[in-house]
Amino acid sequence: MKAISYNRYGGPEVLEYGELPDPKVGPDEVLVRVRAAAVNPVDWKAQAGYLDGMLDVVFPVVPGWDVSGVVVRTGVSVPEYDAGDEVMGYVREDVLAHGTFAEYVSAPVRTLARKPRSLGFEEAAALPLAGLTAYQVLQAQALAVRPGDTVLVHAAAGGVGSMAVQIARHLGCRVLGAARDAGLERVAELGAEPVRYDEGTFAEQVRALAPQGVDAVLDTIGGPFLELSARLLAPGGRLASIADGEVLALGGRYFWVRPDAADLAALADLADAGVLTVRVARTFPLERAADAQRANAAGGLNGKVVVTVP
Repeated sequence: MKAISYNRYGGPEVLEYGELPDPKVGPDEVLVRVRAAAVNPVDWKAQAGYLDGMLDVVFPVVPGWDVSGVVVRTGVSVPEYDAGDEVMGYVREDVLAHGTFAEYVSAPVRTLARKPRSLGFEEAAALPLAGLTAYQVLQAQALAVRPGDTVLVHAAAGGVGSMAVQIARHLGCRVLGAARDAGLERVAELGAEPVRYDEGTFAEQVRALAPQGVDAVLDTIGGPFLELSARLLAPGGRLASIADGEVLALGGRYFWVRPDAADLAALADLADAGVLTVRVARTFPLERAADAQRANAAGGLNGKVVVTVP
């Protein structure tokens, strides 16, 4: 099969396009013909070696965890899917080896759900990791938002942030969405109240909108705005970060998304109900995956970067 892979840690320059053996299909897996795979920051961070202390690596590594495509074959203990079914998935395992930037990926059923009927393959590939992260952190113990809560979402025009805004509003929350100038219009389109990133006035802006403080903060960027956000919480407020372990020292929770078929199916239902929209900013063919990584790392797109597989 055609695939993108790397044989050593590094940046986009280490990616190679070429032939690799087709993946084997385990008992609890399905072989998916990949139609699209989204790029996420974790892809190029793992490729750079930042997760070396957490995950074993088996070179050559095919990067990518997000995917949408069509089931080709099912494992011997998989009654959930048949050949021809359209699926999407967050195909993360506890080792870096067989990712989704390829013509085929063998995916455990726990990482998959049926593709939303209302989304194309490119949009569906952009939903799993970002959508699951937002869905799980908002509803799990980390933040446990409730109707009527005021929720501050960082990078609210980005992948996870835009999902979080839409899900929090669906759950009955008032949402303040922090963004750079280019993303403020997108934040307003999603139904959040925009807050401009400016270290000198950020706290003042939030306090003007929520004088009693905010009930929950979802941090997706870390750094100085994380510490600042901790001071903007109402009594009993909750703070969670997906980007910066320093949140623990501030009394918050550090959150890592996990594959979950039921949660993915819930996201698909929300998409088909019109609750969730997914914006794809740029697409690249598989052989240009390095350019796709560069575009994702550069930021500022207010939408997802997706690799397409013909």
